[in-house]
Amino acid sequence: MRAHKLCYIFMSVLVCFWGLEYIIAKTALEVFDPLSLIFFKYFIGCITLLAVKLVIDRKWPLNKRQIPLLVLCVIFGDILYYFGEYSALSYLSVAVVTILLSFVPVLSVIIERVVFNKSPSFSMVVGIFACIAGVALVIGVDFSHFKAGKIAGYALVCAAVVSWNVYNFLTMKLSASYKSLDLTLYQLICTVILLLPYIIGHLPDPVTLTAEAVGGVVYLGVVSSAMGFFIYVKSISVIGATPCALFSTFMPVTAAFFGWLILGETLTWMQIFGGIVVVVSACVVISRKRRLELREAAEM
Repeated sequence: MRAHKLCYIFMSVLVCFWGLEYIIAKTALEVFDPLSLIFFKYFIGCITLLAVKLVIDRKWPLNKRQIPLLVLCVIFGDILYYFGEYSALSYLSVAVVTILLSFVPVLSVIIERVVFNKSPSFSMVVGIFACIAGVALVIGVDFSHFKAGKIAGYALVCAAVVSWNVYNFLTMKLSASYKSLDLTLYQLICTVILLLPYIIGHLPDPVTLTAEAVGGVVYLGVVSSAMGFFIYVKSISVIGATPCALFSTFMPVTAAFFGWLILGETLTWMQIFGGIVVVVSACVVISRKRRLELREAAEM
């Protein structure tokens, strides 16, 4: 029970980190293309966690038979997801991308129902769609933005939503075999190796580099990648894929807050109300799911 509470606390902190990423990534994408940004942020994250690993211990418990599964995790969760999210910004507004990404927990519940035969309660379903409604209020999405969007953008976001859910459930399988630090580090190393051939021919022009872009990549590498994925991988192993996916609906709320705090953007009462709806609805869904899990465990 204590481990669950700690994971909820750390996931709450993590969505603040990842909410800030929207603002930072937007600046960095003015210099780096999507795959280059992914490479450099994961390279920095890899160096950070490698240093931590060498201090803690120098054991490398890697099961060679699980390497294909590890590669699949990286392809779906680290490369395809962020490529889809970053690239979609070229075709759709940030508001539309954000609202579509909030459907991650919906697909997660569907996967649990179809693949694992776990039926969600009615209150869980209502709570998830209430979260999405709250996200719409927070970002102030206008339906005219949807009409103005391009098919390629919608395809990229849908691919990102599917990829993140595949990553969640694949990581659940691996998390039983490795410590969170080891699994996170392996995923970062694998991402760097897979993207290395691409980055060799697509290095950014040094003349275009700015202090903001470089600082942004450092933040994305150390905080979003190294610390972020360590917390996320650990939380998946403790509280499960769907609750972790549900926490992602908090990110538009934290992004709106940082937009107000850092960029001086207007924060309306409707956005504040939407944020409250998101947080309350997500808490209801997570608590209901926890009750279902405890009930299932008691019946076994």
